[in-house]
Amino acid sequence: MQFTSILAMLVVGAVAGWLSGKIMEGRGFGLIGNIIVGIVGAFLAGLIFPALGFAVGGGVFSSIFFATIGAIILLFLIGLVKK
Repeated sequence: MQFTSILAMLVVGAVAGWLSGKIMEGRGFGLIGNIIVGIVGAFLAGLIFPALGFAVGGGVFSSIFFATIGAIILLFLIGLVKK
């Protein structure tokens, strides 16, 4: 894996984690936590959406969109477990 792809993954993860924290009413975990939530959310979206028949397109904006949706799902599940 090249440095630029790792950097892009971290940026997409950070943006997706930050957006999901804002959408889910302040459930963010700080910068490092948001990056982790965004990356795990992107992985989760990469598993869920193709199984449902949705195509995950290429590009930065679609990556951020799908990673944000996956991170929202992840934050929702974390909220269920915490309660």
